[in-house]
Amino acid sequence: MPRNILLDIAYDGTAFNGWQVQSAGRTVQGELEAALARIHGRRVVLHAAGRTDSGVHARAQCANFETDHPSIPAEKFREAINTQLPLDLRVMRSREVHPEFHARFDAVSREYRYYLLHADIIEPHLRDYCVRLKTRPDIRTWNRMAAALCGEHDFTTFASPTASVEHHVRRVYAAAFYPEREFIVFRIEANGFLWKMVRSIVGTIMGMDPPDVDRFAGMLHARDRSLAGTTAPARGLFLHRIRYE
Repeated sequence: MPRNILLDIAYDGTAFNGWQVQSAGRTVQGELEAALARIHGRRVVLHAAGRTDSGVHARAQCANFETDHPSIPAEKFREAINTQLPLDLRVMRSREVHPEFHARFDAVSREYRYYLLHADIIEPHLRDYCVRLKTRPDIRTWNRMAAALCGEHDFTTFASPTASVEHHVRRVYAAAFYPEREFIVFRIEANGFLWKMVRSIVGTIMGMDPPDVDRFAGMLHARDRSLAGTTAPARGLFLHRIRYE
C-alpha cells in the first residue's frame, strides 16, 4: 500500500538555481527527485511547502512524496536519500504522514530569517550567508517599521512585478529585527509569501536614510511596486521553519 513520506530538508542555496525544477540549471527539487528516482526505479514527484529562489538557503524546507517501496521504513528514507545527494543538500528527517497530507496546502505558516552583518569587511566563510551593513542601524526604528507589516495586507509594493499570483494579500504573524551573535536578524512569519517579498522588504528598510516609520507604512498601503527600494541579495535569506497543525 502506498505511503506518504514527509521530508525535512536543509540546503546551502549558493550553487542552486532555486527549488523548482527548470529546463536548465541545478535545482534542489531536481537533485532530490533524481535521488528518489534512483531508489524507486521510476520518477517520484516531490510536493514542497514553498519555493525558494536562486541563492536562498533553507534550514527546514518540507516536502512530501508517495512511495510504494516495500523495504525502506519511513524513518530510513533519510539515510537512503542522503547517500544519493551532494553535500550541500541534506534530508534531516523522514517520517510517514497521513495519506492526504500535502506539504504546501497543510502548512499553517512559513518563517524566513534574513542575516545582516555590520562590519568593515565580511570574513570569507560568511560571505555567502549574510549581507554587510555599512553603518549600524537603529534597530528600534527598524522594528517600528517591521511592526507595520503585521496583520493582513496587500503586499503588492513588496512583490516582484513578474509574480504570477491571483492576489497579493498575505497575513504576517510576526516581523522583527534582533541581534544574534554578531548578526542582526530579520525574522518574519506569515501564512505565505510573494516572490521576492522578504528580500524586497529588507532592501527597502536598509535603503531608507533616514528611516521613516510613517513613510514605510505609506509604501505598504499604497500597493505600488515603484515605491519599494532595491531588493536585498538572496544570500542572506534562510527558510527557517514550516509550521503545521
